[in-house]
Amino acid sequence: MVRRVAVIGAGVGGLASVKCCLDEGLEPTCFERSEDIGGLWRYADSMDGGRVSVYRSVITNTSKEMSCFSDFPCPEDFPSFLPHSLLLEYFRMYARHFDLLRHIHFKTTALSVRKCPDFATSGQWEVVTETGGVRESHIFDAVMVCTGHYQEPYLPLASFPGINTCFKGQYLHSWEYKDVEAFRGKRVLVVGIGNTGGDLSVELSRVAAKVFLSSRSSTWVFSRVSDHGFPFDMVSTTRFNHFLDWLLPSALTKRIRFRKFNSWFNHANYGLASTKSSNFKVIINEELPFCLLSGTIVLKPNVKEFTKSSAVFEDGTTEENIDVVLFATGYIFSFPFLEESVRSLFDDNRSLYKRIFPPQLEKPTLAIIGLVQLTGSVMVGAEMQARWVTGIFAGWNKLPPASRMMADVLKKKPPVKRNPSERENLKISFISYTDEIASCAGVKPSVLRLLLTDPRLALAVFFGPCTPYQYRLVGRGKWSGARNAILTQWQRTLKPLRTRVVDDSSNGSNSWCWMCLLALPVALTAGFLLSKYPQLGWSPWAGPQL
Repeated sequence: MVRRVAVIGAGVGGLASVKCCLDEGLEPTCFERSEDIGGLWRYADSMDGGRVSVYRSVITNTSKEMSCFSDFPCPEDFPSFLPHSLLLEYFRMYARHFDLLRHIHFKTTALSVRKCPDFATSGQWEVVTETGGVRESHIFDAVMVCTGHYQEPYLPLASFPGINTCFKGQYLHSWEYKDVEAFRGKRVLVVGIGNTGGDLSVELSRVAAKVFLSSRSSTWVFSRVSDHGFPFDMVSTTRFNHFLDWLLPSALTKRIRFRKFNSWFNHANYGLASTKSSNFKVIINEELPFCLLSGTIVLKPNVKEFTKSSAVFEDGTTEENIDVVLFATGYIFSFPFLEESVRSLFDDNRSLYKRIFPPQLEKPTLAIIGLVQLTGSVMVGAEMQARWVTGIFAGWNKLPPASRMMADVLKKKPPVKRNPSERENLKISFISYTDEIASCAGVKPSVLRLLLTDPRLALAVFFGPCTPYQYRLVGRGKWSGARNAILTQWQRTLKPLRTRVVDDSSNGSNSWCWMCLLALPVALTAGFLLSKYPQLGWSPWAGPQL
């Protein structure tokens, strides 16, 4: 019987795990090696003993309504996309509201997590921690690892001949980047065009003499601001769109998405992406197209090699007098505190049952929280994982036999082993994955049942944004405020914009009523199909990355 749970890390996954443990009557103890909560999102000017943190100017890629904890909406006066300082303040509000801080041991490092000698029968773990140079051993019934996937910088120097032998300039990983001052007046090459690479290129272009951005794959760029000025993820990440992705041929949905992306600007003209590309990524960046158009950023192909002061690219071109190379090449995850026999059980999250549990363990008392890359908010996914896991620990939810878990893992794992350090390999659909875990936990809402009992709410759930509150409508952890949170989510989105009120005499209430009436047959049909086929297929186009 699980009672005492060790939670490693006090970032968003750790906070959610502590709260979910308390909800289930468990006794959590959280170990955080730094002096505060927030994890990655707590900005620091220095690298703070190797801790990964965001850079000074970062702003969330997912909106507040799509990223908040499911029973604790962001304040209505917060903007839709939050700078790191406001997001950290929201975490503090959450921790204070649910009285989580008293369960967290700060400046305490988890040195080792090892199975107890009687693990096969007890499922217990020995956790050794260090605080101020003093080591202490603890016995826990279960462990939740909440260190996420931004753990160690991935710096593939071997793929860039000459970078550490010939090149005389400076090179660094984006992990070391904090602000632009060190790059003023320099010629900078940014390697990697993910969200970070795009953001840093734009920021550096304001002070650097020249910025070159190297990309080895096709990249589609879109804005946080969607049609009519609403947050992109609130418009695109809906159950209706998810249903269409399942219903329509993949070739057609792909063509529709490409056309939508190109309606903003033609990506082929900018050298970013072609509709014929089979290998591509999607990033969020409002300013990158203008920087390319104005010449402050020059897009280049993959780097072939470095010489003393220049970069030679695969198309045969060369850029001279490069002062700094900034690698925005992502991160790899590692769990050095886990004993080798456990750590060797998984090379990436696809080796874990539901991306959480190592299926080979004799007892399912180890859970990896937040090691998942979704097309929506990872914060929401981590909280859903924590709810299901703590329900299992408390005995409310059950796992299938190990043989079935292994079969599920093998079925979902790709036949060819890929590089686990590439985060794109870990990306899965936000709605598909969150619904899958919610179904396991018994908290997934039924659109058909809602249509019969609360049509207004059903239409908001199906056609509106798939906000986290939907997973608090039913089941354990049901929240009485979930319905109102869903019906008022657009008001909270618009509230921070109402700093200057203008007269808008147009009234769309009548047309909205007619739209709702016309939508009812569609929702009824979809609700029936969703109830008949609970595990709908999914498309990687479901929404934005975090």
